[in-house]
Amino acid sequence: MKSMRDVRPVQMTLNSRFKFKCYPGISCFTACCQKIDIALTPYDILRIKKRLGITSGEFLHRYVRQEIDEKSGLPLAIIQMDPDRDYVCPFVTPEGCTIYSDRPAACRYYPIGQGTMQTEEGVDEFYFLIKEPFCKGLEEKKEWTIADWRVDQEPDLYDDMNREWKAMMLRRDADAMKAIDEKKQKMFFLASYDLDTFRRFVLESRFLELFEVEPETVATIKTDDVALMHFAFRYLKYLLLIKEDLKAKEGVAPEPAPAPQA
Repeated sequence: MKSMRDVRPVQMTLNSRFKFKCYPGISCFTACCQKIDIALTPYDILRIKKRLGITSGEFLHRYVRQEIDEKSGLPLAIIQMDPDRDYVCPFVTPEGCTIYSDRPAACRYYPIGQGTMQTEEGVDEFYFLIKEPFCKGLEEKKEWTIADWRVDQEPDLYDDMNREWKAMMLRRDADAMKAIDEKKQKMFFLASYDLDTFRRFVLESRFLELFEVEPETVATIKTDDVALMHFAFRYLKYLLLIKEDLKAKEGVAPEPAPAPQA
């Protein structure tokens, strides 16, 4: 969660302790959901668009703006704050979050921030306390460890779903950056965030004529969004020259035609 406000992160471990409690009636209730950049992961969008009963394309059109991450060169999906309500999250009312059980991972962790870094073994995750001056919840007596907070806020499934995608975002080598042109940025945005259009791309374009895809995978991704998301990660690794888990058929062009319009 990247804030427009002054945030002072302090790195923590799973055993680190902090005090926090948020509830309706506290003077700063929902203030943390205002004037802030919340970057969404593919699984965040999958959960929210299902909750709203709309397609991923409709969700992106209504609620998201795109930015290019300076470090990776890859596009990010950022929640578009409501300018008519002093830049508050569009899913937040004075009574609280209207999508609370499907809220993004960054919101689940708050006031804890989760960071990731690439290591030789894979992705290493760490935590830090976000200390914002307006937050009265940090003055409450309720004490947690980071481990306790993770159990209470249930981000584990989100972390599992997001880990593979985050690893792609952490690529920093020069060759990787050089390989990312505008076309690949567009395809990365599509496959990461617009699953419904990506499904049409796979099933209705020449994609299956160009790539070797297991019949059982084709059958599953027709209806299973989570399976489709993981298949999209396979495609993105191929696109970004990370791993040839997805192979082009012999004698055909390695990259498929542009995706259909949402």
